[in-house]
Amino acid sequence: HLDDYTVSGSNWITENNDQPSLSQTTKTTRKPYCGYEQQLLSRREQAEQESLLAAIQWPKPPDGKIAFSHSTDPLHSDFVIVKPSRIFKVGDQLEVVVRVRDFQGKSKQYGGDYLQARIHSPLLKAGATGRIVDCHNGLYKVFFTLLWPGEVKVSVTLVHPSEAVQVLLRLREERPDRVYFKSSFKSGRYSETTECNVCLPGDLPVCNFTDLYTGEPWFCYKPRKLSCASRISHAKGGYQKGLLTHEESLFFQSDVNIKMPILSSGPDSVIVKPKAFTDSSNMDRAEDPTVSPSGYYYEDLWRPRTRWIYHFNKSDEISKCLQGKVIHLFGDSTIRQWFEYLTAAVPDLVEFNLGSPKNVGPFMSVDLKHNILLKFRCHGPPIRFTTVFTSELHYIANELDGIVGGRNTVIAITIWSHFSTFPVEVYIRRLRNIRRAVIQLLDRSPKTLIVIRTANVQELGPEVSLFNSDWYSLQLDSVMRKMFSGIAVHFVDAWEMSLAHYLPHNLHPKEVIVRNQIDTFLSYVCPLQI
Repeated sequence: HLDDYTVSGSNWITENNDQPSLSQTTKTTRKPYCGYEQQLLSRREQAEQESLLAAIQWPKPPDGKIAFSHSTDPLHSDFVIVKPSRIFKVGDQLEVVVRVRDFQGKSKQYGGDYLQARIHSPLLKAGATGRIVDCHNGLYKVFFTLLWPGEVKVSVTLVHPSEAVQVLLRLREERPDRVYFKSSFKSGRYSETTECNVCLPGDLPVCNFTDLYTGEPWFCYKPRKLSCASRISHAKGGYQKGLLTHEESLFFQSDVNIKMPILSSGPDSVIVKPKAFTDSSNMDRAEDPTVSPSGYYYEDLWRPRTRWIYHFNKSDEISKCLQGKVIHLFGDSTIRQWFEYLTAAVPDLVEFNLGSPKNVGPFMSVDLKHNILLKFRCHGPPIRFTTVFTSELHYIANELDGIVGGRNTVIAITIWSHFSTFPVEVYIRRLRNIRRAVIQLLDRSPKTLIVIRTANVQELGPEVSLFNSDWYSLQLDSVMRKMFSGIAVHFVDAWEMSLAHYLPHNLHPKEVIVRNQIDTFLSYVCPLQI
């Protein structure tokens, strides 16, 4: 019979009430998040990190505890369209002012609420996101570019009140252990399981699995009897419970203050007239890559504003586009969706059974007729998948270093969701490694096509918000876009594509959205087909 031991360091996790208040610590320098986590950064890396962290700084409410009744109430809040009855034409800006109030109906005097906003015309299956400006006084301005004619409706959502965002910030800094991981160690018939993470507090002996090439840190508690070399697999351990005080938990209530609509106190739609006497094909194309919004839906088809897109309606068009190519997909389950979509959409692309665990991979599909090879591999830890074999636990940067590249090599990367529970420095380090590998690959093989799929929004409840809130994803996504700007990579804006659409938010967007992501991706691979 198999002996199975579990070593866990969970006993050091203090109850919430013993947590030191964050307000004293954050004012001064941020404490290093872990003893092992002393990063040695060059001056340039340090300067970049500081500017990235400064760019995602979020406005703080006034000091001191804020009672639930004084926190933002979406029901008492409202928005108004500025000059709703004026004549709007396609291409015009629409401005909306949001006024937030607390549960007593009092106007709030500070900002920091996380809002999402979109314009849409349900009958046309059209939609686009808005740009939100926090005025820091309880007012928010939202700017929309009107991109299609007809009746256009405005929707504003309170994702989290500012008081909840402060809790998310505290958890990110103080509780990076709130998702924990485990590894199995095995020798003959004897096995043990221990807890693992980017960093492990406590005095128990640890196994150091820091990657030799990238320096990415990873540790597991040492098994009692087995050696560190006997590790066979990595898996998600679980999610910590009891992270919030009672008062804090009131800021995270479904149907009260998580992803709740804020309604208009007047008209909530405008009539948009077509633009007169212009070549309409040219009208909605802006040249700036930072253009906001980056695109819009019309008749359920995504139209980027900076470039043309081809909608691949027939499977043979996809085969023709990918003919002779090797496509590497690296990342989490949101890019595994691309693997699944393409394998299903192209009849001659057949999955080759590598015997990999379901949903984990690695996966491979082959089309011998058109000479297409499609591969998916998950990113390295932290990754919340069930059981990834140690031998398949690869870092994206190392994988890129092993790719020759060239005009028939296509690479798509997404990495965000599994980093949401860690301080942002952990994510910056990962992207720095990936970016170095990307630059080197483009340097030796400039014709290699590299595409980055951004984060997307998802369904949120009280539990999910503490681990995977859109607010965490937004912060990481902003960092990623800044770190890869000015590099010859292309973006698929999955963020706007999930936010502008009428379907409910979902960590794994539905097929109509994935199809538009794939069309955007393939339009980079085959610009000549457009």
